[in-house]
Amino acid sequence: MDLEFQKYSTLPKFAFQNRYQDFEETRNFPKEDLGVYPFDKMEEECGVFGLHSTQELDTFSLSQFGLFALQHRGQEACGIAVGNKGKIFSVKDEGLVLDVFKTIEEPEQFMGSTVIGHTRYTTAGDKKKYNFQPFFAKNEYDQIILSIAHNGNLTNAKKLRKELEDEGVVFRATSDTEVILRLIQKNLDLGLRGAIKATMEKIEGAYSVVGITRNKFFAFRDFNGIRPLVLGAIDENAFVVASESCALDGVGAQYVRDILPGEIVYTSDNEKGLQSYLVKEDCVNRICAFEYIYFARPDSTLEGINVHEVREKSGMKIWEQAPVDADIVIGVPDSGVPAAIGFSKASGIPFRPVLIKNRYIGRSFIIPSQEMREHFVNLKLNPIISEMKDKRVVIIDDSIVRGTTSKRLVKILKNAGVKEIHFRSVSPPIVAPCFLGIDTPTKDDLISANMSKDELKDYLAVDSLEFLSVENLVEILGSPNHCFGCFTEKYPVKNPDELAFIDQGD
Repeated sequence: MDLEFQKYSTLPKFAFQNRYQDFEETRNFPKEDLGVYPFDKMEEECGVFGLHSTQELDTFSLSQFGLFALQHRGQEACGIAVGNKGKIFSVKDEGLVLDVFKTIEEPEQFMGSTVIGHTRYTTAGDKKKYNFQPFFAKNEYDQIILSIAHNGNLTNAKKLRKELEDEGVVFRATSDTEVILRLIQKNLDLGLRGAIKATMEKIEGAYSVVGITRNKFFAFRDFNGIRPLVLGAIDENAFVVASESCALDGVGAQYVRDILPGEIVYTSDNEKGLQSYLVKEDCVNRICAFEYIYFARPDSTLEGINVHEVREKSGMKIWEQAPVDADIVIGVPDSGVPAAIGFSKASGIPFRPVLIKNRYIGRSFIIPSQEMREHFVNLKLNPIISEMKDKRVVIIDDSIVRGTTSKRLVKILKNAGVKEIHFRSVSPPIVAPCFLGIDTPTKDDLISANMSKDELKDYLAVDSLEFLSVENLVEILGSPNHCFGCFTEKYPVKNPDELAFIDQGD
């Protein structure tokens, strides 16, 4: 029985055949002894991109454009796997997208009809090349027969890996992505859709996956839709799947809709276009709220909601929640700027873009001495002093994680001669770590988990401090069903006792 097509997509009818199914304490802030000085932010794990066409395209260039648009989701490594005339060719390496693509000596080898790609974020010091994506599986003739790229984190990867190893499966990496790969590979005798369905019924956690076989393309999303995955079309012959809609724009594709929680989209030998299959009906979409607050690009649309609009509304809402008399409003680049504009619109207090961001700074520096660490924030953000001196300033940031950068930023403003500093965070206090695809500090390192708001105000040495409430965030997003785990410690997926095994780089 066909599902109502219009319920799920605005793509022309030819593109889909939807079916019902036939048959997841410390208070030592800041940590001044860190030799590797990390940015004081939660970091996304990666971005995924996939493209399929019935005709050959310049997949080399298009994948480069798509991954470049997703560069903000991972800067440690990237890679692609291309389907070309029944063969799969893969390349992956450490570095930014453009740097890795420059090393490809034979671009024509990566021209084909299907491609998947990945931008990888890793935790500091974790640069294991065998964990770079896409992952691939080979047959007995040393030919690649299956390749996938994954954004998210499995919560039962350790258990599943042991089960597979007991069956004789050999693992070559430490990433939970390989667990997904080996499960699909193991079940390929069920057909591609059957293998993915069997895999989704085994794995738990957060996952958005794109993949290819030697003659098929597929993508699927976990039953809670925690990590984003959007669908677009270049024309009636070419479809694109990506972590964010900005990647669709980068390759000239039109946004169609978001992949549904629990949905597989795939190509079939028997029917034209892209097919859709719901492994589980009536899934509730619980996409991560932090995608809107910080991770996603402001020009992206996720689940029909524009990210920039959410950030601007959050600034307006926190003015309603915690008004203050001030002379100017400033935003911490980049994600704090739309919120600062919203705060300015609601309050009438002028917005001034007076924090200058160095856009070429890396994720971390090796800084052995305390004296040099004091200068670090000035490298990342530097103020225009003449715009701030003797003024009452409202500073808007997307969040406060460890508190180290916020504290040093306040010091910079005071050194610039600011009269008053009123700090506003447009996320609720972050009191719990994420185990569903985001690199967060442990609870001991989350400053709001260890200090009251008044204690944090004194620690930051500001005149006032306020966080957007969870209730107001829910109102802005229009649903209480998002994942708010880092604010509430209530997750859509059970937190296992042991996660140390899982490589947090996918």
